[in-house]
Amino acid sequence: MEPLSPWPLTCLLLLVLPGVDAQAGQDFELQQPQDPVTVPAGQTITLTCTISEDGPAGPVKWLKGRDSGVVVYDQTGSSPRVTRAVNGSNTDFTIHIRDVQPEDAGIYYCVKFRKTLRGEEEFRRGKGTEVSVRAKPTPPVVSGPGHRVAPGESVPFTCASGGFFPEEINVKWFKDKGPISAQQPQITPARTKSSYNMSSTVTLTLQRDDVRSQLACEVQHPTLTAPLRGTIQLSEALRVSPSVRVAIDSRTPVEVNETINFTCDVEGFYPSDVDVTWLENRMEVKVENLTKPLKTPQGLFKLRSLLEVHVTEDKNGSAFTCRVVHDAQAPVSETALLWITTPAKGGQSDLFQTPYDNLLPIYIVVGVVCTVLALLVAAILYLIRAKQSKGKSSPSARLHEPEKSSEATTQESDPNNLTYADLNFDKERKTIRRMAEMSQQSEYACIQASHPPANDDNLTYADLDMVHLSKAPKRPAPCPEEATSEYASVQIPRK
Repeated sequence: MEPLSPWPLTCLLLLVLPGVDAQAGQDFELQQPQDPVTVPAGQTITLTCTISEDGPAGPVKWLKGRDSGVVVYDQTGSSPRVTRAVNGSNTDFTIHIRDVQPEDAGIYYCVKFRKTLRGEEEFRRGKGTEVSVRAKPTPPVVSGPGHRVAPGESVPFTCASGGFFPEEINVKWFKDKGPISAQQPQITPARTKSSYNMSSTVTLTLQRDDVRSQLACEVQHPTLTAPLRGTIQLSEALRVSPSVRVAIDSRTPVEVNETINFTCDVEGFYPSDVDVTWLENRMEVKVENLTKPLKTPQGLFKLRSLLEVHVTEDKNGSAFTCRVVHDAQAPVSETALLWITTPAKGGQSDLFQTPYDNLLPIYIVVGVVCTVLALLVAAILYLIRAKQSKGKSSPSARLHEPEKSSEATTQESDPNNLTYADLNFDKERKTIRRMAEMSQQSEYACIQASHPPANDDNLTYADLDMVHLSKAPKRPAPCPEEATSEYASVQIPRK
């Protein structure tokens, strides 16, 4: 009998080996008993895996992720942070992962591979161990608007933090240690889905005195023993525009050819970035003594700029302007006029200051006031004349001294001379006639203008109550008005 050739024997062995490997795989065991594991970031985590010895030929690996997972440990090489718990063991494949980070969170599988003619293929896989990494949130960062705003405007402020796990987080806002209300924070998963990010927003209406205020955001998380705090100064978002005032710092009157100072006070501004320029009749004037802003107790800034001017006659009426550019904003300016009034005799002059931009409104106001006063005077004169015109028909009385003549010259010094009265009154119905008062030192005289008519209402009387009748020659008295006048009496005391 001839011996068998080597080739048929080799083929026979290849046919037998798969059967042997299949028999061995039926008794193979892989155990990954751990439940989900949570570890603080930066710590070391241990993942347990054991296998039986009767497994097929092939390596044991640790993979992160179920499908096409990332290789964490391989017998031929692995990450520097991953080590075997028992080196050289064929059954214990427990590993340690040092300095775990949030990105290390996930599900880890212990997998047994076997070798085939096509290479390595998965033979047995463990149930997997879920790993969670408790990560602290990053320090919160508070940011404001991208530009400065004026007092009275409302602006949002944002507090952001991320990289934390688990999801629960609490956010509080404070302004100068006083709590303020804010919206609920928005929490979103990170790109790796192993941690979370947070964003919280609060809206504030800024005020002038907020240049010294601080806004704070506090973040509380289960991984923290004390809250994390982020702050921002409200002055970073606030702009307070300056007030500008120009004055003449000098004595009045001022001698010509003297030097005076124009003062420009720029007050109450923030931030301190300011540029001051002087103009004379819209032409820039160079100022050598430049000053820096000073900080006030309120947190604002102030600045004073001086301009020296040599007083000459040709500067009469010149306009001096202080132009201020604050924080690259539109210019703010104030103007003062220089008036030099030289007396006719003498060498002194008067210096006046008036706001250039306010001259026209002053002239208008003065013109209106003068017009109103003129109308008022005209109205008063009209009322006076109307009253006088109306009084021409009112009752009147005229007292006359006797005419002087040569015959009566000798009697001018006689106090007993007769004084007569012309009485002219409008007609008015009288029901009761007044009798002249009688005394021991008076005499009574009655003058009747005409024969008494039947009706007493048309009668005119003149009762003269005198000291004594005149001793002068009798002269006819002036006739009274026609019977449209009425009764009156005149009493003349003794001289």
